[in-house]
Amino acid sequence: MCRVLAFIGPETPLENLLLKPTNSLVNQALDPERHPELQLAGWGFGAWSEHLLNPQDPFIYRRPVAAFYDDNLERIVPSLRASTMLAHVRAAAYDAQVVLADENCHPFSFTGTPWIVAQNGYLPNWQLLQRELLQHCKDVYLEQMRGTTDTEFLYVLLLSLLEGDRDEDVQRAVEKMVRLIAAAMEDLDLPGLTKLKMALVSTNRIIGVNVGLGLHGETSPTGDWKALRESGPGTDDFDLSMLLEPMYLLMGRNFDKDEATYDFETCDEEEATGAIFASEALTDDTDGWSHVGFGEIVFLHNDGGRVTKTINTLSV
Repeated sequence: MCRVLAFIGPETPLENLLLKPTNSLVNQALDPERHPELQLAGWGFGAWSEHLLNPQDPFIYRRPVAAFYDDNLERIVPSLRASTMLAHVRAAAYDAQVVLADENCHPFSFTGTPWIVAQNGYLPNWQLLQRELLQHCKDVYLEQMRGTTDTEFLYVLLLSLLEGDRDEDVQRAVEKMVRLIAAAMEDLDLPGLTKLKMALVSTNRIIGVNVGLGLHGETSPTGDWKALRESGPGTDDFDLSMLLEPMYLLMGRNFDKDEATYDFETCDEEEATGAIFASEALTDDTDGWSHVGFGEIVFLHNDGGRVTKTINTLSV
């Protein structure tokens, strides 16, 4: 599956987030620690910065090549700083049916909404499930779809279900989206493991989602993800472990230091000036990194240089 990285905090060199950490997002594309496949199908990022000509809008970069093969990487990333960022490396099956195009790379960004999105996930049979789900989608977002991925369709569906931009509005929309997917699977007799490890990002805000459906479309799958992982790739247990594993969260400070060898200074929430939500910890030493467990949603806000965190359990 794909890898996701979201950041809020002080204006920070992007290379401190994407290139310098020992387990940086770019390194994960070539050597993911918690996934057996390389992330070769593209990459991208969206970044907000007061140094941009339009600081209210994200700078979006997407390219359908492996991040470590992108000849623009060393030119663009060291030139940018960001106070809010969402980045992604894309995994896809190694066959000719995979469409490699800018339009299929994350993050996705539509007009008429403050949110951009990227996910480490999978919605099986999503083209067929549209028969039930399209009735819940708004034309203003459907008209902006350009690619052929399940994530972009989920972005349309989630935006269509939002009744506002407050944390509680987003949580309700996520819960309703999962329930609608489960109902569509049941109505069309298309059950399947659904993995929704999603980052929804706007200026100074990250909403991280870790939810999904089990192998038979159940809304409350259970199991020890580490024990299930031992079954090995290609098994149902392994797939379930990928669903149930946590996402990673870091509350810290001094993100904006520009050092040759970069590390994050973790701290208590009361002292945090920045936060990272990610598929994997970015450092070999995972001390200070906490988890967003399966079935949870985390709300991160940067308010005047201090970052706050709220983790809720999703009701699906």
